[in-house]
Amino acid sequence: MTTLAVDTPRDMELGDRNEFPVIASDIIYEGAAVGLVIASGHARPLTSVDKFVGFAEDRADNSAGAAAAINVRTIKKGAVKLAVTGAVITDVGVAVYAQDDNAFSFVPTSGVFIGFMRRYVSSGYAIVEFDVDNFKDPHEGLVAETTAIDKTLDNQDTGKVICCGTDDKTITLPAVAAMSFRVLNVGAFGVAGIDVSPNANDLIIYKDSGGTDNHGLVNTKATAQRGDYLHVEYGDATGWIVTHSKGTWADIDNT
Repeated sequence: MTTLAVDTPRDMELGDRNEFPVIASDIIYEGAAVGLVIASGHARPLTSVDKFVGFAEDRADNSAGAAAAINVRTIKKGAVKLAVTGAVITDVGVAVYAQDDNAFSFVPTSGVFIGFMRRYVSSGYAIVEFDVDNFKDPHEGLVAETTAIDKTLDNQDTGKVICCGTDDKTITLPAVAAMSFRVLNVGAFGVAGIDVSPNANDLIIYKDSGGTDNHGLVNTKATAQRGDYLHVEYGDATGWIVTHSKGTWADIDNT
């Protein structure tokens, strides 16, 4: 190992900007959410399978160029006003997802996590805080699926986050086995009371709950908030255990 013996000026980067080579034959417009193609490392207008790397500071027109002919300059940390589907004043702190470079919602299905709502602006508009290097998706690693009807889960749903924003719907767990599930309320405050129920012969162990067969848990509608969730995992042969949750979930008798 050799230590320096002379001054060695280095190219240093400061601030909250970054640059990435652009894919061939495409344009990234100013203000677009920028995605990084995982397989190639090239930037493009964000799609649902990309890694979010910030917002384009200026237009990067590579419509006539080969891959990496130009770079796009991105802003990787800050706060931005966005049209977020369904945004209301009670959504402060809720995770925001991009479905493409200019479509944003609170639903992780077919979306890429970009940040958290910092402030309500007006109906459907919010200030979203983002930090590419430090913010993490609260549901990272789970496959998202949306339902607006009662749904009975099976072994193909293990490892999923089931998103529901419709009132009085029931998500029924399969017979207890070595699996895990997460149910996420994506309805606005006070809109959707969602039930999570076990198989009739199973129970769910939860704080302040009796742990009784055929008793479920309901995200109480009066206080239900977008982003409330229940994460259940295999406990033992008798039933499930809630390993973590957000919001108010009350015991209900399904008999």
